[in-house]
Amino acid sequence: MFFVVLIASAGLASVAGSNALAALLVGVATAAGGLMVYRMMVRRLEKRDAAEADWGGLVPGVLRGAGLGVGLFAVTIGIIALFGGYRIDGWGSFLGALATLGTMTGAAVAEELLFRGVLFRLLQEWAGTAVALVLSGALFGALHLLNPGATLWGALAIAAEAGVLLGAAYTVTRTLWVPIGLHLGWNFAESGLFGTAVSGSGAEPHGLLRGASEGAAAISGGAFGPEGSVFAILVGGVAAALLLRVAQRRGRIVRFSGR
Repeated sequence: MFFVVLIASAGLASVAGSNALAALLVGVATAAGGLMVYRMMVRRLEKRDAAEADWGGLVPGVLRGAGLGVGLFAVTIGIIALFGGYRIDGWGSFLGALATLGTMTGAAVAEELLFRGVLFRLLQEWAGTAVALVLSGALFGALHLLNPGATLWGALAIAAEAGVLLGAAYTVTRTLWVPIGLHLGWNFAESGLFGTAVSGSGAEPHGLLRGASEGAAAISGGAFGPEGSVFAILVGGVAAALLLRVAQRRGRIVRFSGR
C-alpha cells in the first residue's frame, strides 16, 4: 500500500514540477493520503485504532519535532561552517523554499509511517528497542542507496545519525508526530533554509539561502550533502543518546524477551 502511495506521489510531484504552490499541495496531499492509508491498514490488520497517529497530537507533536529538527541541523551546519566545509553564496528564493517544504512534507510523512510506524514499531514489540534501532536504521540507510548521488558512506551515515535518532524519538514519545516533525524540520532546514543537497538525492536545492560545500568530504559531506559529514553523525548520535536516556527513565525501552 505504501509503495502505491509513494509511486502516486512521485507522479504527482513530477507534474507539479517547480511550481511552488502545486508542489506544496502535492506534498500535503501525499502526507494526508499516507496517514489515511496507515490508519486504515492498522485498523484492518491489527484490529485497533492507531493511537500513535492520533489526530489530537498532530499539531503540537509535529511542531515540537520540527523545532528540534531545524535546531539540530542548524547546529550541524554551523559546526561544518566553522571547520570550513560550508559557506553562503547569497540569497535563494522564497518560492523555492515553499516548493521544498511541500516535497519534504510528503517524503517525511511517507518515510516515517513506513519506517517508524510499521517497521520500527513492530520490530520493537517483537525483538526489543536495541534490535529495532539497528535493523530499521540499517534499512533506512540502505533506502538512500537508491538516490543518484548515493555512496556507501552516506548510507551508513544516514543509518547512524537519522535512523537511530528517529527511532529514539518514537521510543520516547510513542507517537509518530514527533519523528515526522523531526524528519521534516531537518530536511527542510538542509535544503529549504541553508540550500544544501539532501541525502545524495541529486536534486538541486531550492532554499532561502544558496549554500556551497567545500573542503574535505568528511567535513562537508561532499556531493552527498551535510548528512555525510562526521559532524552530522556526531550531532545525531548525541541527540539520539539523550532521547534514549529519557526513554529509559520513562520506562519505554523494550527489552528483548526471546519469545
